[in-house]
Amino acid sequence: MGCPTAENAIVSIDRSVPSVGAAEGRAADPVGLTERYARDLLAEAGSVREVTAPTESRLEFEDEPHRAWAESGAMALTGFRDGAMLAVPAPLATAANGAWLALRAIAGERCFAGSFPGAALLGERAAIAGLSRGGATAPGGWCRLLGTRRGWLAVNLARSSDRAMLPAWLEAELGIDADAEAPSEAIWSPVARVLATREAAAWLERARLMGLAVAEVPERVSGANGRVASVEFVEGQAAQSGENVRAPRVLDLSSLWAGPLCGSLLSMAGADVVKCESESRPDGARRGPIAFHDLMNAGKRSVVLDFDCAAGRRQLAGLIDRADIVIESARPRAMRGLGVVAERWIEERGGRTWISITGYGRNAPEGDWVAFGDDAAAASGLSWAVARAHGLEAPLLCGDAIADPLAGLHAAVFALANHERRTSRLISLSLRGVVAAILALGGQPSFADAMGRSQLERAGALPARPPRARAPVASAPGLGADTRAVFDDWGVSG
Repeated sequence: MGCPTAENAIVSIDRSVPSVGAAEGRAADPVGLTERYARDLLAEAGSVREVTAPTESRLEFEDEPHRAWAESGAMALTGFRDGAMLAVPAPLATAANGAWLALRAIAGERCFAGSFPGAALLGERAAIAGLSRGGATAPGGWCRLLGTRRGWLAVNLARSSDRAMLPAWLEAELGIDADAEAPSEAIWSPVARVLATREAAAWLERARLMGLAVAEVPERVSGANGRVASVEFVEGQAAQSGENVRAPRVLDLSSLWAGPLCGSLLSMAGADVVKCESESRPDGARRGPIAFHDLMNAGKRSVVLDFDCAAGRRQLAGLIDRADIVIESARPRAMRGLGVVAERWIEERGGRTWISITGYGRNAPEGDWVAFGDDAAAASGLSWAVARAHGLEAPLLCGDAIADPLAGLHAAVFALANHERRTSRLISLSLRGVVAAILALGGQPSFADAMGRSQLERAGALPARPPRARAPVASAPGLGADTRAVFDDWGVSG
């Protein structure tokens, strides 16, 4: 790989539970919980790498979870617009920093050096787009928590096609402009009024059948399966000795945030990353802000194919066949509709890694449910957990589509770890599952003291850093700018 692999650096690690609650209410060990998370994540991913303690300042890799949250920029995105910024009863920022340390352990510290910790990735889109907190409304404005006759729903209307389906879903004429460029009360008020007439379960069933990104907002953790990153493995054969000596070829078929972030991180680690898009439906992130699209996709090469014709699907199959790592964020049935079966692909040759990022996992019926970062995080139980921690009577959203950067960070760790193992695996991460797994950590012994009531109360007085973003290293390539060159390099017939 272009960025050299790390040596197996071993550092002195205190294996005991860090002492939380010192005189300043901070952890005694400056990286104890972050390092613990990184070690556990690497173990789950099957990596034998040891975590190297960061050389950055304590403030950059702050270990006390609430202080790490305040430093991340995500705390500034949580709470009511004119009210206080709120801490969360889950080590979300600590997990992001831990995933960042795990990446450095596998790829080499130089690949991910600098003083920009993983937790700061949580606020990058908001920093670029100038977004702010809005309580039950997501910073981006297109997701909102709405009450029904019984229960709450997270409704995401980010796509104009979703807004066009509202009259059919709600069985009412709403007078909504589906092509509106910005969210407004003219859209949300009639939706809220109709939703309040029935129970959440009735609306949810119809929404899922119609492919809308609507989620139940549970009062308890939902979707955690006991794994740190909520992943599923389907074992394939191992690569033969001597294979994978070149930089891995990564085919990025994903869009928006989680998958593209995973691909961007693999590019930083030295992989040859090719972003492949549909000619008729390119990545929606291209519609802006363009600086965010550049941040997620600079350093990749761009291929565009016509998925609607046989020739385009043959070219797609050729690219997939020659890739070492595939990243996709589609529902399984969508990939099968293109003639692509992930399970078959990993069985055909050793040393392959398929990263599947979905809203709720690949298994039926959840595999057919649509989700984006805000509604998926609410579906994990996070919205009510934050509300209850602060004595609120209604749920509220946390951060900006926070499930996306968390899933992207974790996906990159598993992709690099498995490529190093040289086994073929299908690795499935769900947006809801990643958040739920981290949320569940708040009640485990290692984190319970650090997330306790006394620490939560002090967190409100912490100085919260505003969201910030890295500067893109370059502009992302134009759509399809590298199609011919990639075909030639990868040996794909045009």
